[in-house]
Amino acid sequence: MKLYIATDHAAFCIKEDVKKILTDLGNEVIDLGPQNDTRVDYPDFAHKLCNAVLAAEGSFGVLICGTGIGMSLAANKHQGIRAALCHDSYTAQMARQHNDANVLCFGQRVVGLGTIESICEAWSKYDFEGGRHATRVGKIEF
Repeated sequence: MKLYIATDHAAFCIKEDVKKILTDLGNEVIDLGPQNDTRVDYPDFAHKLCNAVLAAEGSFGVLICGTGIGMSLAANKHQGIRAALCHDSYTAQMARQHNDANVLCFGQRVVGLGTIESICEAWSKYDFEGGRHATRVGKIEF
């Protein structure tokens, strides 16, 4: 799976750990920044990542900020992006299987590294089931 990753300054401290987790799961990970923990505005990085995901068919994204809320709000402003704020492996699994989510969001201040690992494993393992879920996902885009 081709994954873009971006954070804000609050989550910069775990970005390298998350990149390693995702790479170890067999994903290609492309870092869109930031490159240090200097204060930045999370919408700038959410928009950058969403544009990259939309431009590269079949790719996915991972956005991390302090809570994950800001990143998910900014990402979901993009038509064609279905960003899911996940707090555990089950929400990540359901986001992929039932919601065809293409951007994973979580908060560095909300979940620990062990939980992040299980979230990334579920995100990488499951695919969209389609079927009745496709009709519902279709109703999101208008």
